[in-house]
Amino acid sequence: MAATVPPEQRMANQIAAHFRHVPAGAAAEAVAGHIRRFWDPRMRGRLLQLVHRGADGLDPVVLAAARLLEQPQQAPAG
Repeated sequence: MAATVPPEQRMANQIAAHFRHVPAGAAAEAVAGHIRRFWDPRMRGRLLQLVHRGADGLDPVVLAAARLLEQPQQAPAG
């Protein structure tokens, strides 16, 4: 029986694929920003659990984005 890929992993990898044309650091920021804006907090939590468990098949940009998601957000200046 083939293992199924969790939806959060599949979607995060798809988002990362959309940013292949961007340098890795900027791509990670874009992926993290997308996930912050559009994903439910429970989905973000499940993605971070996958990252911490070392799930196979996570795009390196997703791993970098997860590190950004774990950092406290700074309030915009102004």
